[in-house]
Amino acid sequence: MATRMKLKLKTVFVLYFMVSLLGLVYALMQLGQRCDCTEHDMPKDRTISRLRGELHRFQEQIRKSEATKQPQKQPAKPTIFVITPTYARLVQKAELTRLSHTFLHVPQLHWIVVEDSPHKTPLVTDLLVKSGLTYTHLHMPTAKDRKLQEGDPSWLKPRGVEQRNEGLRWLREDRRAQPGGDNQQGVVYFADDDNTYSLQIFEEMRTTERVSVWPVGLVGGMKYERPVVEGGKVVRFHTGWRPSRPFPMDMAGFAVSLKLVLANPESCFDGDAPMGFLESSFLQGLVTMDELEPKADNCSKVLVWHTRTEKPKMKREEALQAQGLGSDRAVEV
Repeated sequence: MATRMKLKLKTVFVLYFMVSLLGLVYALMQLGQRCDCTEHDMPKDRTISRLRGELHRFQEQIRKSEATKQPQKQPAKPTIFVITPTYARLVQKAELTRLSHTFLHVPQLHWIVVEDSPHKTPLVTDLLVKSGLTYTHLHMPTAKDRKLQEGDPSWLKPRGVEQRNEGLRWLREDRRAQPGGDNQQGVVYFADDDNTYSLQIFEEMRTTERVSVWPVGLVGGMKYERPVVEGGKVVRFHTGWRPSRPFPMDMAGFAVSLKLVLANPESCFDGDAPMGFLESSFLQGLVTMDELEPKADNCSKVLVWHTRTEKPKMKREEALQAQGLGSDRAVEV
């Protein structure tokens, strides 16, 4: 009886072991095999498909909205017309190169370069073509009796008169031929090729209504000259020489609206004006002191300097030339 019971228990244990082993083998065989989860994935796939459809419809609505939306136009900035007289000398190319690089940073600028010459020179022509600027190239020689002679002080006769007037003549003719005629927005500025200009001064002058003014540094034997402003109005000028002049300012210290220039076709610079009165000869017919528009934080900041390049000393060059060993004339300086 006891032996029979032992055999039954052993049989049950063996059967249990075999069933467990077969179950384990089956489970191991199922590992790594693809599971048919279609029934489980169907709700998830439908949700993804629905979300994709909604995203597509939303993108279509955005595209249609952008297509029908009118682009907002930024108001165009008034053009600054810069008139620069220039004449042939050793530092001419260096001066014009430096000035052109400043102008490249000023948006909506038209450079009017007027040579003191009976014709346009290759040096200036080539420089302007390569400058990347919007420009007009003119020429107008100074009359012989108005030219400074060797050894004359720079203040003896006004310089650049004919060239500035030629720039004004071209500007008036050209603008009147454009749509809008005399009602065009713009600013006229007289920039000598040897001065130094802060970029800020061009943005200051861009809003000129009639004539805007500001200080000029290193001029008239002083640290600066400037209009003195009280209550937002120019009341006098800080200058060391003849402050009683109608407008005791440097050429770099003011800008004029294009409308005002076009409305006064006879206004120009008087080559016969007394020393120091050249600027006044032009401004007197355009504006009164009470109408001047102070810029540069009520004329308290210097943003332009009346710098001058030192005349190069050529003693060694002249000595070499006397020996036939001078620099190659074909090399443009």
